[in-house]
Amino acid sequence: MALVRDGTGIGGTARAFWSQVHPVFMTPPLAASLFGAVLAGTVDPVLAAVHVFAMFAAVYTAHVKDGYVDFHVRDEDDDHPLTAAGCHVALGLSTVTFVLCCIALGVLVDATAVVLVVPTWLIAYHHAPQLDTNPVTATTGYPLGIALAVVGGFYVQASTLTVVPLAFALIFLTLLSGVKVIDDAQDYAYDRSIEKRTVAVVVGPDRAYTVAYGLMTLALVAVVGFAVARIFPVTAMLAALAFAVVALVARRADPELATMLLIRGSYVFLAVLVAAVRFDPIGDLV
Repeated sequence: MALVRDGTGIGGTARAFWSQVHPVFMTPPLAASLFGAVLAGTVDPVLAAVHVFAMFAAVYTAHVKDGYVDFHVRDEDDDHPLTAAGCHVALGLSTVTFVLCCIALGVLVDATAVVLVVPTWLIAYHHAPQLDTNPVTATTGYPLGIALAVVGGFYVQASTLTVVPLAFALIFLTLLSGVKVIDDAQDYAYDRSIEKRTVAVVVGPDRAYTVAYGLMTLALVAVVGFAVARIFPVTAMLAALAFAVVALVARRADPELATMLLIRGSYVFLAVLVAAVRFDPIGDLV
């Protein structure tokens, strides 16, 4: 039973399996998990590592399933490194890893920790071909996974939930949903030709941009509002400012470049939020 379409031996097989790790889209969920842990204050490295591995397994599942559906089922992609059997093996390995992480969290924390983690895998596995055909779920699937990573990362450390991680999760859900609308607009012509109902296909590219930047603006305004209310550290407003600058530049770019800028802008946004939570130098002065 061949697992890879090109390459031979252990090295070729390993490279094919590793090819399903996409750092640009893999990094935010893992970072969000750690951000949730930072929000909790004291970080237990073992619990943090288990939760991060769970998020890794969930996102890996999404990448493999998406590639399998697009190449082996829909015949949309031109190539894929894994055979259909290889995809099934990869999905099996990632799912087993995820289940083991859930068991560990159930033992080390409690059942609620597992309840907060399981939806990330469900979203990942069902993204294609179920969730990615509806404009709402196609847009919010990935951002919702990141929001859950924040909440779950917090809970496994604190064994409770407060308004702070929930508010941050809502911000990420809204902001990244806007970014996802721009990302989907890259494939507007193709998605329309196969009747794939992204936001850009449903409302048109111009209105999709309006929706996207409206969502991002709403998220940034909410950050400022939460900071003024002192739910967030005052320094969090710097994160909103930094992302706003990137968004203004991206607004003038084509969908591909705009997506690249906005995703990297989200890295900056998260980094400033981490610094705000840990240090909040502005808050110390007011």
